[in-house]
Amino acid sequence: MSSQLFDAIEHLGKEKGIDKDVLLEALEAALISAYKKNFKSAANVRVDLDENAGTMRVFSRKTVVEEVEDNQQEISLDEAKKIDPNYELEDIIEVEVTPKDFGRIAAQAAKQVVTQRVREAERGVIFGEYADREEDVMTGIIQRKDNRFVYVNLGKIEAKLAESEQMPTEEYNIHDRIKVFVTKVENTSKGPQIYISRSHPGLLKRLFEMEVPEIYDGIVEIKSVAREAGDRSKISVHAPDPEIDPVGSCVGQKGQRVQAIVDELKGEKIDIVEWSEDPVVYVSNALSPSKVVDVLVDDEEKSTTVIVPDYQLSLAIGKRGQNARLAAKLTGWKIDIKSESEAREEGLLSEEPTELDENTYSDIDEDLFE
Repeated sequence: MSSQLFDAIEHLGKEKGIDKDVLLEALEAALISAYKKNFKSAANVRVDLDENAGTMRVFSRKTVVEEVEDNQQEISLDEAKKIDPNYELEDIIEVEVTPKDFGRIAAQAAKQVVTQRVREAERGVIFGEYADREEDVMTGIIQRKDNRFVYVNLGKIEAKLAESEQMPTEEYNIHDRIKVFVTKVENTSKGPQIYISRSHPGLLKRLFEMEVPEIYDGIVEIKSVAREAGDRSKISVHAPDPEIDPVGSCVGQKGQRVQAIVDELKGEKIDIVEWSEDPVVYVSNALSPSKVVDVLVDDEEKSTTVIVPDYQLSLAIGKRGQNARLAAKLTGWKIDIKSESEAREEGLLSEEPTELDENTYSDIDEDLFE
């Protein structure tokens, strides 16, 4: 029976990719526990596993002492010398105490240990495979949903799309294929848990990396993303090479590249603006599609006052303040928007300015903000 058990362990180890020594160590610990439980023993015992002989033996371990206080753990020097005259104080004596039906106990323990270790190993493989996918985009199929989560099959594991990570304008139907952003991978007591998102700004960033070769190759760099999922987003891009048009690269010929991303996000509007280290230019670009007359910068407060033509005020602020809000998130600057006439009344404009040039792309219809 024991030799068959060793053969089975070796076979399972190879099949599941688990080191045989790991299984044997776990089996040894399980057999010690099983022995103590089945034979109500508190003794200090050791299990000897001999693969070559195909045997499993249990040894009771006792310490040689002058005066015995615990019969389970200790043996007197006089008794020890009866076994072997060479024993001295503090030596360890091992006596075989293998029960007759230990093979049955061993088989049960082995089954539990191997099953547990195989499960742990499989979980470890899955966790290792998906841990590297954090902050990446994966494609999955919706399997089921309840009041809290939409469960998406990513191949070897089912990921959770929480309600807070869903796009409010999107419906999730069983068997739909969707792209998701992996926000977190955890190795829990219940196995690997993967959390995903459709509303995270990282999804928009990764989609651009997938769709725009210049971004993937590092020729164009994404500097910042601001997103209100399902409705509208802004993304700022920069090309170190002045010969490269970063906005045009992202838009693509006839808008094909950005349109593919808009389609994936079910019609979410996307503004692509050129990043600049000059806050005047950057904030002006970020307020697209509105035209900007002037930008007054307060470096200490990291705030700006943006002056726009009177007829563009509502466009600059946007529906429910969305355009200004997203521009502030994108740039990291506070933005206070004033009309030209209001700025003149406050003495912020002393001469007739011209509208600042912008390098932006927006697929927003201006009449949506009026």
